[in-house]
Amino acid sequence: MDTEVNPEHPGSGASVPKRPAPRLPGREPELGRLTGLFPVVLGGTAASAVLAGEFGMGKSAVLRTAAALAADAGFTVASATGSRLESHLAGGLVRQLADALEEPGAPPRPPVAELCGPSGESEALDLFFRIVRDATDRGPLFLGIDNIHLADAWSMRCLAYIRNRVLDLPVLIVLTSVVGYPQHREVALLDMVGSTPLTITLNGLGDAAAAEILGLAPGELASACREATGGNPVLLQALRPRLLPGADPHELGSSLIGQVLTTRVQEFPHAPAILHAAAILGEDAGFDLLARLAGVDELDALQAIDTLVRLHVLNNSDQPALTYSFVRNSLLKDMPQTTRAVNHSRAAKLLTEAGAPPERVAAHLLEATSIRIPWAVDVLRLSARDAVFSGQAELAARHLRRALEERLTSGRRMAVLLQLAHAEFQFDPPGAAKRVREAVDTVGNRETAAYIATAMLLSLCGGQDARLGISAAGQIAARLDAGGPDAVWPLLCMTYLAEAGSRLGPPPEFRDFEEQWAPLTDPAAQRSRSALLALDAVRSGDSAQDAVGHFADALVGDDGELFEQHYFFTLATAVLADEPAHVDRLCRVLDVEREPWDVHVPHGALPTLARGIALQASGDLQRASVHFESLLRRFDERGGTTTCPVGVLCAAKLVECWVELGRFEAATSLLDRMDFVASQGLFTHTYLLYARGRLRVATGYTRFGFEDLLSCGRRLAHHGMRFPGFVPWRAHAARAALALGQTDDAARLAEEDINASARWGAARPLGTALTTLGLVREDDEAERALQKAITTLRSSPSRLQLATALTELGTLQARHGQSEKAIETLRQAVELSEQCGARPLARRAAEELRSARRALTPAKDNEHGLTRQENRIAVMAAQGLTNREIATALHLTRRTVELHLSGAYRKLGIPGRAELGGALAKSSQRADGR
Repeated sequence: MDTEVNPEHPGSGASVPKRPAPRLPGREPELGRLTGLFPVVLGGTAASAVLAGEFGMGKSAVLRTAAALAADAGFTVASATGSRLESHLAGGLVRQLADALEEPGAPPRPPVAELCGPSGESEALDLFFRIVRDATDRGPLFLGIDNIHLADAWSMRCLAYIRNRVLDLPVLIVLTSVVGYPQHREVALLDMVGSTPLTITLNGLGDAAAAEILGLAPGELASACREATGGNPVLLQALRPRLLPGADPHELGSSLIGQVLTTRVQEFPHAPAILHAAAILGEDAGFDLLARLAGVDELDALQAIDTLVRLHVLNNSDQPALTYSFVRNSLLKDMPQTTRAVNHSRAAKLLTEAGAPPERVAAHLLEATSIRIPWAVDVLRLSARDAVFSGQAELAARHLRRALEERLTSGRRMAVLLQLAHAEFQFDPPGAAKRVREAVDTVGNRETAAYIATAMLLSLCGGQDARLGISAAGQIAARLDAGGPDAVWPLLCMTYLAEAGSRLGPPPEFRDFEEQWAPLTDPAAQRSRSALLALDAVRSGDSAQDAVGHFADALVGDDGELFEQHYFFTLATAVLADEPAHVDRLCRVLDVEREPWDVHVPHGALPTLARGIALQASGDLQRASVHFESLLRRFDERGGTTTCPVGVLCAAKLVECWVELGRFEAATSLLDRMDFVASQGLFTHTYLLYARGRLRVATGYTRFGFEDLLSCGRRLAHHGMRFPGFVPWRAHAARAALALGQTDDAARLAEEDINASARWGAARPLGTALTTLGLVREDDEAERALQKAITTLRSSPSRLQLATALTELGTLQARHGQSEKAIETLRQAVELSEQCGARPLARRAAEELRSARRALTPAKDNEHGLTRQENRIAVMAAQGLTNREIATALHLTRRTVELHLSGAYRKLGIPGRAELGGALAKSSQRADGR
């Protein structure tokens, strides 16, 4: 690439005339270091310097400029240039110097080159030394030798010979050499310049100098050009005429530069083959692939790579790719198109065999446009899927258009067209609609068409993507309608689920839909029908038994695609969480070997999430949080935590779990990452609202939490979702209402919850609703509701809800003066809540237990054994307060006050309130007498 040519003919022998030195952008520091040697030489002492750099870095230009500056300073300048074509001619470079130093009018001397044989070696060496010494008699001498690495061996020997003989003469020797150039001669560089030369390495130019060469203003474009060329001056000059408006510097190249570089490395065995292989592979250029693509033995490949790395043509890393994108593009431009295409197809094959990611294989398949590669279709489709969900829809479209160039069956063509429609929908919705119609026109085999459309529905997350899938599936279903209900039912079933889950309003009416396609004969269709019947039962909220039965029928067999559908999965896990046997069956069905349809969902995510939901429902919060946290990390890696419905569901469930565990800061941090505006699907946004409401209430932002929970309820009602176990929002909203003093709202929510849960009939929602009812009722009604809640929950695996009910009952019993009962109830609550890991609940139950035990301890200042609470109430009554006033002051019910007073009358041996003051006074006097 170093294409500068000495302005003087290499053999002319003419000295450089005095003229203004040309300006070299960005090379002022290097020139300053060279000219810094001038005073040393002018003082009578020899000096030497080496300019080193990669091909094209401007060594020749710096040397020419330094020579011009030396001439201006009074030096006699003699220059010579090493040449690859003359490196075999003995004495060629020394002859250039000798001719330049010959004094005009002096007697002719024998040409140095004629004495370069074995017999005349000493005379030739001495002759060249005398020529140099005589030249110093006329003044200081500047010897500039360009490309010393290409000099012949005899010339190198001459330079080494004079170096130690001119130490006390005014001689400045400046050599240029390509960095890392293999040493093939007998004379080393240090032999020619001494052991302590000034060594200057020319690195790439900076942004400002690059902009000046390109004629650009400093800025992003100039920086991009410098990066594409490494600041190499020759590459920048080659880039300049190609830098048209809108061009990307990283995509530009010059075929001339490619030819020059290939020629320059021709002398190194196997280097051109490795060079071209590196250009084809780009960032995939590992050692094994380089050797195999170049068709070179590994040892030979290693030697060639070593040489190219030392020359700075390849990066010095375990992926020895070409140093600059401009160089790679130049080499590719120099290749015939067919050669490039074939090599890219070979690279794609090698990468596939090496297990490279699909996107890397696809990058080469895009360049192999003229080559038929049947196996490439699957790779291109997989890579396109990943590209769409990483926000690179246009790249995905390129991959899929390349796939359409292959010979495809009608079914595969339809699949590719539908996938292409999805990609194009991101940036060209009208064009995507045309693709869908094109795909529908290719429908041939009914089963294949239904399968492909179903796969499309499963692969889309939701929102507008889902609307496209529903539209495409509907058109294909209409095309397949002539085959009868068995042919089209599975597709219609999945379409119905997708539509129900993506609507912002009420879902389509299922019963009319179901009657239209009955009776069915295919077992798979029967399972689909059972699944939709289960869904209908869930939405109606009428019967848990019916819903569980239909889900069980749908789980028969190994086909779990229905349960992979986001909307259906969420509702199914909410219903089956209390059914351990069905949870196990669901996890086995979901645990398939293939990757999930949705690219954001990691392999094995659905069974892990289902198991975590079941563990959380049973109260095993620690294990549930482990499931959710490990899964959330995998969603984060795929960028699906805030976008994929399953990722959002996992995050919301983890927040809910952390609230129960008391990890409020972690829950807040996770919720801060979520997008409440974008997550507008039925279950994603609803779960987020519910989780945030729970967290806000738990952390003291009760009013905001209450509004979140009410909003959650409104959304469920808008969607026609009456299943009370989807999210138990009413129970927590009622507690928030009580905390806000809105007792009427709390009572209304509790009544609604008990009615919905009784209609549904499952133990956990019913027990939760009964617990809430116990909070809003008074006295005996409250205690009966809580006792019934505990009985109901003991028949379910819901230990956390049971611990909550026990805590509420124990607290109520303590308020009613039933301290012995309260202690036993609260002891169970503490033990159970600690087993669940529910620290906030455990702390509350433990505090209530300590209070109950203190209340049971007789007051120390009376002899009749009044408890502290009895004594306090008795004193207030003796002071003239009514039962209502006492109840209000102590936050008790009137019934509780009455119970405590009855106990006090009995212990004091008095018939009623009138004698209370005197009895308390006598008791106090007797205590003082003691």
